[in-house]
Amino acid sequence: MKFIADGMLGKLTRWLRMLGHNVKYSNKLDDAQLITIAKKEQRILLTRDLELYQQATAKGVQAFYVDGQTEAEKLAKLAQKLDISLDIDMATSRCPKCNARVKPVPKEKVADKVEESTFTCYHEFWECPKCGQVYWQGAHWTRIRKTLEEAKNSKNFKS
Repeated sequence: MKFIADGMLGKLTRWLRMLGHNVKYSNKLDDAQLITIAKKEQRILLTRDLELYQQATAKGVQAFYVDGQTEAEKLAKLAQKLDISLDIDMATSRCPKCNARVKPVPKEKVADKVEESTFTCYHEFWECPKCGQVYWQGAHWTRIRKTLEEAKNSKNFKS
């Protein structure tokens, strides 16, 4: 399942990429460009713009109108509608910044790319082969897991 997200969905784009989904995103594309790319590349258009959603569906483009206030609510509704798993698997996870698949990297290779305390405390690292960003499951993963659990437990989400 591939997506294209409008300029209002930068945070949701990062979540979906972490969950392993190919999401094209730019806040510089206009409505016509978003619809054209969605159609040409067979991507599901994600938008918070009702008018864009209506235009896309009228042109035969699969689209999803994203409502919800929190990221957990948005993820829950998307997961319910499109049967998306809300579990991060680092084997399929993508770089939240650039959309490339992240790859496991030996700890020694990131010694000069992360803080010394991070290098000392953590043993598993992943790197984006495209942009070079290094990832690890640090303290911020508590918040990530909490958001995903919240989405899974949302009254709107049916597993």
